[in-house]
Amino acid sequence: MWLINSSIGRKVVMSVTGVALILFLTFHCAMNVAALFSGEAYNMICELLGANWYAVVATLGLAGLAVIHIVYAFILTAQNRRARGGSRYEVTDRPAKVEWASQNMLVLGLIILLGLVLHLFNFWYNMMFAELFGIEGLAHAPGDGFGWIVETFSCPVYVVLYVIWLAAIWFHLSHGFWSAMQTFGWSGKIWFCRWKVIGQIYTTLLMFCFLLVVLAFAFKCAPSLCEESCCKAKTECVLQAPCDEAKADCCKEKAECCDAEKACQCKDCKCDPCKCAEKKDCKCDPCECEDCQC
Repeated sequence: MWLINSSIGRKVVMSVTGVALILFLTFHCAMNVAALFSGEAYNMICELLGANWYAVVATLGLAGLAVIHIVYAFILTAQNRRARGGSRYEVTDRPAKVEWASQNMLVLGLIILLGLVLHLFNFWYNMMFAELFGIEGLAHAPGDGFGWIVETFSCPVYVVLYVIWLAAIWFHLSHGFWSAMQTFGWSGKIWFCRWKVIGQIYTTLLMFCFLLVVLAFAFKCAPSLCEESCCKAKTECVLQAPCDEAKADCCKEKAECCDAEKACQCKDCKCDPCKCAEKKDCKCDPCECEDCQC
């Protein structure tokens, strides 16, 4: 009851849930940075999380933290407005020591909430939700997180919306980080300024990494895009192609579909372009992967 009825209790709840969400953002950021360098590695992480029970439980827990944080934000805002009474309608200058973010935390929070809805639609709905409920006919498989990143940030409108969203999160966190430390009582005269600096550096690096991922895929300069376009061989480029019947050994390595003693019987043999590049007599479509080194 103290956490609900007490002003300090509400601030503690806001701070605890806020710090927990910052830790989640840090984990999420590390995942996204992996997508910059390897689509395969990113998809491995997505499959590890996927719709497994522990990922679902963690998602529900995260959703609970977010809801609590949002509800308490509205409660504290309403409480502050009641405390100010009619003075909130007066036109006054912003005090020199009060940050812009501090006075606009609710507005920033609403922008972040709208961005979160968009993000859930672009990724969570198409991935975990689609896997849980067996939704088919989507542009990419639920586990192909890398494909969803590439598709989402190939749209300029989404890129602009994500940049605005990340800017709002930065302003929100830059104030929220040191404010949480202050609520916990960890900000004496010396540490108050230190926490502000630490918070600014930490949140700036965090949001910069997110922004880097968005812009790298938007401008198609992420290193993983080169890997993805070159080494499609394991998926799209391993084509079903008939072998040259005059060369009985063209698919000799595929023992299950080829007979080296007779004419080539591997009409449906899947040829690996990487091996075909070495085996010049194999008549399969290299699918632009002739120089791929898988």
